[in-house]
Amino acid sequence: MTDIYKIASKLRAESKHLPINRIELEDALNTLIHRVLFPICDQEKSREKKLYYFYSVLVENISALLDRSSAEKILDKFVSGLPELQDRLYEEASVYFKNDPAAKSVEEVILTYPGFFAQVVYRISHEFYMMNTPIIPRLFSEYAHSKVGVDINPGAKIGSGFYIDHGTGIVIGETTLIGNNVKIYQGVTLGALFVTKGLANEKRHPTIEDNVVIYAGATILGGKTVVGHDSTIGGNAWLTKSVVPYSLVQQNSEIRIHNTLNSVEGIIDFNI
Repeated sequence: MTDIYKIASKLRAESKHLPINRIELEDALNTLIHRVLFPICDQEKSREKKLYYFYSVLVENISALLDRSSAEKILDKFVSGLPELQDRLYEEASVYFKNDPAAKSVEEVILTYPGFFAQVVYRISHEFYMMNTPIIPRLFSEYAHSKVGVDINPGAKIGSGFYIDHGTGIVIGETTLIGNNVKIYQGVTLGALFVTKGLANEKRHPTIEDNVVIYAGATILGGKTVVGHDSTIGGNAWLTKSVVPYSLVQQNSEIRIHNTLNSVEGIIDFNI
């Protein structure tokens, strides 16, 4: 029988290990969201203590990637912007409440909506991304991806009033630009038309202007693709070219409905 411990030892010896604690970082992220930004999720009244925990974990892990001074500068800047970030996230939670007739309160949105959770993690990870923090932004975004099935790259730029309905299966690429008051449904992909390493520093993902609605299963690809403001992209549409403002894009498909009841002789009789 193969000795699994020998295999594990060999893998460890051959692997390059990042000097960070992923489990600790994910716990710190959850602490920030559920006990600092949204204290309605926590009965304890020790926000300062919880914020200090987040700060200390992030400083230690970023210090291992950069240096102590750089890590402290990043965290100091992030923490100083937390009040503004918190206000923005509460405003975005209210957008969900106003858009979804099933939502009974803003608190319900904060506590239960997977799309909103992914959006919160995106806002946090984007702040670190903009400060050129290595690894951490992507680690946070992939944590949200694994939890709720929404993949938003921290490099994407998303305006205010953003709303994700249901969420599962959504993919938003690194160079995507999204304007204000955009609504997207489950299964939407905002991706690259070509996937090659040579395009790493190019704009590979689409631009979505203000007040656009993108329905379930739609795929919009390409860095030169622009969806004009106030447009509607229908479900399952496949779009690789720009559309002007106020467009309605639909994917034509033929649906045939065949009634099999008539083929069952002597069994079913309708009296309507």
